[in-house]
Amino acid sequence: MQVGSVYHTGFTVSDIERSLVFYRDVLGLRLVKRQTGTAPYLATVTGFEGVRLEIAHLQPADGGSMLELLQYVSHPAPATDRATNRPGNGHLCFKIDDLRAACAELRRRGVRLVSEPTEITAGAHAGGWAVYLRDPDGFTVELYQGPAAGPADRGATAATVRQAGGSGGRE
Repeated sequence: MQVGSVYHTGFTVSDIERSLVFYRDVLGLRLVKRQTGTAPYLATVTGFEGVRLEIAHLQPADGGSMLELLQYVSHPAPATDRATNRPGNGHLCFKIDDLRAACAELRRRGVRLVSEPTEITAGAHAGGWAVYLRDPDGFTVELYQGPAAGPADRGATAATVRQAGGSGGRE
């Protein structure tokens, strides 16, 4: 067996409207599709009989794989511990051109940054910059600015923090 490219990454969220404000209006992802899911196959796939989901698919402006947001309307549950050192937790990383400007805008909008932008001083991404932040449900989102001379990172703009209104990600 050989799998293909990543089609989407899914996050289960507690409030899809609040998450849409964050990912669409703050981070600038494009809403591709929005739907309510009640089809019987969803109960089979998820393992929750009679499941009702609110679903949104978003995509960075430069394309690539999508982010799927799922709100379990019929089977809500409490959030899990989001600490990045806990097995089973992951993070989503977006490339960005100007990390410092993006972080300043995110702070103005009340988004919780885990740290200040930090230079990557060793390894394959040395010379780049990174920061972790938290979405409204506490998921870790990384913003990554590649090294100025890195050919794989030239022109990368997958995440652009919007300058217009909204306060998504406030905690």
